[in-house]
Amino acid sequence: MVSDSQPGHIDQIKQTNAGAVYRLIDQLGPVSRIDLSRLAQLAPASITKIVREMLEAHLVQETEIQEPGSRGRPAVGLMVETDAWHYLSLRINRGTIQLALRDLSSKSVVEEELELPLDDPQPLLTRIVTHIDQFFIRHQHKLERLTAIAITLPGIIDTENGIVHRMPFYLDVKEMPLGETLENHTGVPVYIQHDISAWTMAELLFGASRGARDVIQVVIDHNVGAGVITDGRLLHAGSSSLVEIGHTQVDPWGKRCYCGNHGCLETIASVESVLELAQMRMSQSMSSRLHEQPLTVTSLCQAAQQGDLLAKDIISGVGTHIGRIIAIMVNLFNPQKILIGSPFNEASETLFPAIADCIRQQALPAYSKHVTVESTQFSNQGTMAGAALVKDAMYNGSLLIRLLQG
Repeated sequence: MVSDSQPGHIDQIKQTNAGAVYRLIDQLGPVSRIDLSRLAQLAPASITKIVREMLEAHLVQETEIQEPGSRGRPAVGLMVETDAWHYLSLRINRGTIQLALRDLSSKSVVEEELELPLDDPQPLLTRIVTHIDQFFIRHQHKLERLTAIAITLPGIIDTENGIVHRMPFYLDVKEMPLGETLENHTGVPVYIQHDISAWTMAELLFGASRGARDVIQVVIDHNVGAGVITDGRLLHAGSSSLVEIGHTQVDPWGKRCYCGNHGCLETIASVESVLELAQMRMSQSMSSRLHEQPLTVTSLCQAAQQGDLLAKDIISGVGTHIGRIIAIMVNLFNPQKILIGSPFNEASETLFPAIADCIRQQALPAYSKHVTVESTQFSNQGTMAGAALVKDAMYNGSLLIRLLQG
């Protein structure tokens, strides 16, 4: 905690302290001012000032709390006030856009999924702005005070400046100024993050890695990538936070990737690549259960669960390719746990052991001995990842200070 007496950077100190106090109230509330002072390691006078500003802005509220075993007068506790503050959480994916209005507790007020065609002649940025405007018009009767917009999407992104350099699927996107355009259009701060990194933050704040300090989260989907939590924070949170394992070359003579390289991990382990491999290998195994129904991720995983040798071999192969890269990451980051987020988790009994075997064989024993491979709690299909961006901005004080200043 930054102390009150530290000279210089007064605004940054105020932001950091306010964010820390808000986080404690949000996570522990109702909580007393005395406990806040102790937990935040701030003087009671500082707590009084910060809390007063939050009360006046209707970001926190007072409530009575009765100490266990106490028969005296109830103490005054503090808890967050969230209903009157809304933000827009947006997720852009292959062919779709999801928009959700959420309150500051992250609860969804209204959510929609709409088509976002890949081949529309209109620029993607124009279409995004139009969808947002129309969403607000349709749901203006539900909208309270709009505080921010959070956007998650795949691609190569400058998160600090809100620029999307390049995206898969939407190949016309080059240096798209998404953050600046929307901030100028709406007048509220815009937070943009790669969908895998934002999902990693959501698991840390709300999900499977909550309470952990060091985590590697690997996503195997249409894209392949990783988010890394070190000492409780997203690695490189202020810039390009995605660990681009999907664009690590594993086959120099392999298929060309959208990034321009050949034989990237993503060209071997992504959903499309795995299904393409399965389709090709089905002709070599006519007895496989995969011939009994249309080939999808679900049918592939179900066949593996039922003992189909071809399906198990394909999914084990995915685990081996991914596991080799994770083993290198384990040596670099020494994590407590590995989270896997993937539709292939339907066959986790085949996928996870293949990953774990690679880690045990190829990573340092001192690092790999206690690490576990687990599934994420959330999927990458909704707008919860965007909720993590707003929650983090409240906790670090950057959005909180803007709300306090009106």
